Amino acid sequence: MTTTRLLTAALLGAALVLSACGGDGDDAGETTVATRTVTADNGTVEVPADPQRVVTIGNTTLPLIDMGGAPVGVTDVTASELSLIPEQQKATFQAATSLGSSGDQVDMEKLAALKPDLILAQLPDSEFEQIAKQLDSIAPTLFWGLDVEWKTFAGALAEAGNVTDGLSGQQAAFTAKIATIQQTYATLIKDTSFVNVDRWASSDPGTFSIADFGCVEIAQGDIGMTFPEAAAGADPLGWTSLPFEQIAGLSKYDVITYPVDAAGRPTEPFAPVVATNTWKALPAVQSGRALGVFCPGNNSYGPVLRYLDSLDAALATLPAKE
Repeated sequence: MTTTRLLTAALLGAALVLSACGGDGDDAGETTVATRTVTADNGTVEVPADPQRVVTIGNTTLPLIDMGGAPVGVTDVTASELSLIPEQQKATFQAATSLGSSGDQVDMEKLAALKPDLILAQLPDSEFEQIAKQLDSIAPTLFWGLDVEWKTFAGALAEAGNVTDGLSGQQAAFTAKIATIQQTYATLIKDTSFVNVDRWASSDPGTFSIADFGCVEIAQGDIGMTFPEAAAGADPLGWTSLPFEQIAGLSKYDVITYPVDAAGRPTEPFAPVVATNTWKALPAVQSGRALGVFCPGNNSYGPVLRYLDSLDAALATLPAKE
């Protein structure tokens, strides 16, 4: 190992471990292997400093690819999720070996045959508990539950997968974009009441929700825009389905945001809402203050940056407040 690499590993907090790795028991000599420790929900785990064969299970796949990683094995993602990512990232995903439809359906023999040097997993705790021992027997495994905050999650994945360069660039772009929106729309942000509405494929017919999770959390928490949110300790507002008859209640807000696809069309589940006469009669709709915003995801910086670009463009269309 070169002095430069040793210094780099030290600066990253890496713990250098020397291990003898003879090829076939002959005089192949000794190979220096650099490792470091990373803490995840399953504890502090010693992992390769520069992993070469990473397997991603559950929600770790697309965030790692988003930061420039190239896993050798993955669990499946939905067609709708795959349709939202850039073509280059889609190609990276498709080049990996599919190990199963979900974390609890991983083909362990196929996984072992890939000879991974690191396994990254985010899935429900109950699913991980079923496979944790098998994963650990194959390669060092890092697990995160579903409740980890997305920025923390991105940082941990980047450290574990050694894609911190990709993360650093995204973090800088995120910080700059947030600052630009805050400066450009400072007065609007201060004086405007927003409400974010949504509807999902699983929603009951004739219902919608005032959604306080997803990309709107970034508009609220990072930018400082005012949206309705659940009281501390209470269930998210978005968990409550509201009948279409309550659409008229949105008239008390200055600006409405709602979900659209990449082409700016209302998402298929939300389309029935905008088709109602009650929606069309809302003051915000009639005055151009109902904004369609594209949210391709909120679990890593790439999708979030695309959301912020969409939000920025939507805010720019708002007419002057009378």
